[in-house]
Amino acid sequence: MQDGHGSSQGQTGAGGPSGSTHLGEPGAVQVLVESDRTRIVLSGEVDADLGAELAEATAEAERQGLPIEVDAHHVTFMDSSGVAFLARLSIRSAHRVRLLRVPPTVRFLLEVTRIGELLDVEGDAPAS
Repeated sequence: MQDGHGSSQGQTGAGGPSGSTHLGEPGAVQVLVESDRTRIVLSGEVDADLGAELAEATAEAERQGLPIEVDAHHVTFMDSSGVAFLARLSIRSAHRVRLLRVPPTVRFLLEVTRIGELLDVEGDAPAS
């Protein structure tokens, strides 16, 4: 995947033998740097297997210093690693982080953990 500056910024993480009981789609993180924002696209299972990729995405977004959008449209599962990632982004960004196209499983976590109060949550993902 190409960012707005012509360099490759996509990171993909695949689930491995971490003892996870979820057998769904491996998670992936893509960072797209545009002229006016950094967009982070999450997909599949956002869990501890993506720890390194989530840390890289946080560092890249922080380096850019632009407003951050996180597109969660294709997230099928999220655990505390994903919640911690969203909290870390919201604390480190100079701008309020926007969370876009939020599926019900992620919305539930945002409400239960109250992390949603730190983000601008915009739009629900369409039901599949």
